[in-house]
Amino acid sequence: MQLTILHVSQPVDGGVARVVTDLVRGQRAAGLRVLVACPSGGRLAPAAAAAGAELLEWEARRSPGPSVAAETARLRRLVRQAAPDLVHLHSSKAGLAGRLAVRGRLPTVFQPHAWSFAAATGALATAGVRWEQYATRWSSAVLCVSEQERADGEAAGIAADYTVVPNGVDLRHYAPAERRAARLSLGLDLSEPLAVCVGRLCRQKGQDLLLAAWPTVLRRVPTARLALVGGGPDQAALQDRVRTLPEPYRVRLTGDVPDPRPWLAAADLVVLPSRWEGMALAPLEAMAMARPVLLSDVPGAREQLPLADREFALVPVEDPAALAAALAGALADPMDCARRGTAARQWVTERHDIRGVVDRVAELYQKSTSEGQSTPRVPARI
Repeated sequence: MQLTILHVSQPVDGGVARVVTDLVRGQRAAGLRVLVACPSGGRLAPAAAAAGAELLEWEARRSPGPSVAAETARLRRLVRQAAPDLVHLHSSKAGLAGRLAVRGRLPTVFQPHAWSFAAATGALATAGVRWEQYATRWSSAVLCVSEQERADGEAAGIAADYTVVPNGVDLRHYAPAERRAARLSLGLDLSEPLAVCVGRLCRQKGQDLLLAAWPTVLRRVPTARLALVGGGPDQAALQDRVRTLPEPYRVRLTGDVPDPRPWLAAADLVVLPSRWEGMALAPLEAMAMARPVLLSDVPGAREQLPLADREFALVPVEDPAALAAALAGALADPMDCARRGTAARQWVTERHDIRGVVDRVAELYQKSTSEGQSTPRVPARI
């Protein structure tokens, strides 16, 4: 019997969209019927369709608000029409509307892709925790992408059936590429040290912290360059911030690009100073292309790094001074960056192949569907 899986996702760009697309591709290859409900616009819908998914248009805003009731009702209708065997909810907004819509009537896997309360403070953070404590009753399983993400959920009192499956990458798609050719294609100098940050331009990814650190980096490595690759809500503000830097600031904002691989190939170092994550995908993609990374010590970061890199490839969260020191030190030694990049490719090959992720998610689906429909397992906490 062919299993039917319904993935529900909002957001429709960035790492979450790539995770969903990779799962669709692997699940279709395994003979499953796969549907994706998501908003129109963004990259997820066309990418998922190209990977073999049937698309269901589900209009939903990225943030919670008054629109949640209507979004939940629309999703409930889509679930009834699709009649899936299992629903896989991606990120906090889909997790909110999806669990309200399904309410445990079907096996439901919730994948936070970083807990919603990690992005909030005060009353909003408290409300986020209490919602997750309550809504876990409607999850057959909670799929975390790092042990730290799972531990943070447990510490917040979210009593769930947890499974940890670290993120993976398509090692054939993200393969090592020649740096010289990539730089020529992008019009970059062949010899200048280059740091690249790939990610949605938003507070979560911390590009503002990178710009705060950059003048200090230039004082130590005057020929260094920085590229911020991606688009997002903070693009205009970051561009204004660049203009306030002392010249020559040597920073380039590329805007949204269809394929970040040329920029990853051109880099000496890939940096991502996030404020929160579950396990960011961009560093894995960079390491798969044999590029070393520098990360803030958020959930998932330590676990995805080669053991030898964990002492000097992690910096404290929201610490521009530490970020500047680590970034300048790496860019001052391109040969060491190349050596670390080779080791990073081997590490990702052994531990983060997307084919292994697809297999482990399939095992989770089998467990969830064989145990039948989800039922409340914990008392109400409201």
